[in-house]
Amino acid sequence: MAKNKKILIVDDEPDILEILEYNLTESGYKVAKAEDGLEALSQAKSFQPDLILLDIMLPGMDGVEVCAKIREDPELDNCLVAFLTARGEDFTEIASLEVGGDDFIQKPIKPKVLLSRIKALLRRSKRSEEDDNEILEYKNIKLDQNQFLVFVGGKKVDLPKKEFYILKLLMSNPGRVYRRAEIFNKIWGDNVIVGNRTIDVHIRKLRERIGEKRIKTVKGVGYKVD
Repeated sequence: MAKNKKILIVDDEPDILEILEYNLTESGYKVAKAEDGLEALSQAKSFQPDLILLDIMLPGMDGVEVCAKIREDPELDNCLVAFLTARGEDFTEIASLEVGGDDFIQKPIKPKVLLSRIKALLRRSKRSEEDDNEILEYKNIKLDQNQFLVFVGGKKVDLPKKEFYILKLLMSNPGRVYRRAEIFNKIWGDNVIVGNRTIDVHIRKLRERIGEKRIKTVKGVGYKVD
């Protein structure tokens, strides 16, 4: 799994950078480092990482701003972003997810646990890419998995990666109710732990983009397209 995979670590604490670099290198990953937001963007462009471990509290440009700029860059479209933070407030997690973060990891975290989270992220990403080989259509929604495109009533709608995969999951079996735990498992992987508000945030943003009535909530159970 680690062979040829590249990880960019972004943190303003040299000790954390050193520890993470050592553990990731020992596990076979290629590693680059950055200590602030501007350096992170520069390194991301040149290093083209598969995953960025991104601290939220950075000098100058914070991690949320960095992630937003990464998501605007088509050259970094397939790059995963896992936020690292000592802060646990709901608004911090929600902001991180809304700009396209793939995971939210609270410090301190044991190296073995972090490596497990990284493997789960990369594995989930690989499975999603392997599955992207067909077009799904339901009523007036068309989802092109090869081109990573969504059209609603013939109009192109831009979706962040996680929202795209949630919509893909729901459209793969219209009318079926997907429970929250199942969505977590299929989109984030069973070894990734995310906050309780994660699904709410992504469903809300997805509804804003494709229309409020296209995704139904089954109270106390989950979600479906119908």
